[in-house]
Amino acid sequence: MRPILMKGHERPLTFLKYNREGDLLFSCAKDHTPTVWFADDGERLGTYRGHNGAVWSCDVSRDSTRLITASADQTAKLWNVQTGEQLHTFNFDSPARSVDFSVGDNLAVITTDPFMAFTSAIHVKRIASDPSEQTGDSVLVLKGPQGRINRAVWGPLNRTIISAGEDSIIRRWDTETGKLLQESEPEVGHTKQITSLAKSSDGSHFVTGSLDKSAKVESDSACLFY
Repeated sequence: MRPILMKGHERPLTFLKYNREGDLLFSCAKDHTPTVWFADDGERLGTYRGHNGAVWSCDVSRDSTRLITASADQTAKLWNVQTGEQLHTFNFDSPARSVDFSVGDNLAVITTDPFMAFTSAIHVKRIASDPSEQTGDSVLVLKGPQGRINRAVWGPLNRTIISAGEDSIIRRWDTETGKLLQESEPEVGHTKQITSLAKSSDGSHFVTGSLDKSAKVESDSACLFY
């Protein structure tokens, strides 16, 4: 099988994301311009122009109509996938690092980096079905982890948020109260920075990758590591 080579970005890639059907591939890079491609043949469908810094991550809604991106320009942006129109810009006091749509796409979790006097944080934003009614208010803001939070994703039924980052600890948060429910044990967890975190399609398990040269699988129900 001949691999498909997709050329278009001018600087290093930072994140890749398939839509639910697997026919579209979204790419983020340090060149400020998220791009969407046909997954079957590698044809570039379009770009999303508006960021002024490296774009670190993205997520696409379940129906593939909306895209959300996080950037070093201290914003997260909501886009119309088909037209490339900017639907809304969420402004922060520090760089935005990761984004993840909830089940149902009516919420999004966005992480921001430590910057000057600001600590790292996890922000929950409500996503309006009508873009004209979208606001930038946070439903919930979680703070506590030391260093950068590299990734935060929703747990099953949007009841929890799972986060991981520079301090090598995986945390589980309650989305109703903001309470920290659980932390991974240093004896069995990663020993160095966690650089990636991905969830299974049903949200029951999570895979983390670390600079300690290991990947670990976690069960959401029991916080077990294998």
